[in-house]
Amino acid sequence: MITAVHAALAAEHAAVYGYGVVGARAGQERRADARAAYEAHRARRDALARTVRGLGADPVAAAPGYELPFATEDPAAAVRLAALLEDRVAGVYSDLVRAAEGPLRREAAAALREAAVRSARWRGSGVAFPGLAERTGDR
Repeated sequence: MITAVHAALAAEHAAVYGYGVVGARAGQERRADARAAYEAHRARRDALARTVRGLGADPVAAAPGYELPFATEDPAAAVRLAALLEDRVAGVYSDLVRAAEGPLRREAAAALREAAVRSARWRGSGVAFPGLAERTGDR
């Protein structure tokens, strides 16, 4: 289970970084959405770090930087990046839902749901099975 928690924490680190780019490039009309997502991912990241410590392990550290999957030079690319970040976060929370039990499983399910909703808002549509790459065509 700790592996799944660490994967979720690593994904949250990447999402926080990615939303810094999204916020800078998304355009004024989406800046509030980017800021809200950034804050949500920071809160989840911090909660996961506490969870890891509570499980007796050291939290995985954020990388100094992250390679973006494509150039993000305009608002349209920033919106695509935001949707992709949420899809990736949903995927790791899907794994954590499978690995965890009790309160941690409920938190992972809530995080998965939140990521799926944000992804749908950025993309303009949802997917049938958020967090399952084989169902969304992400693989």
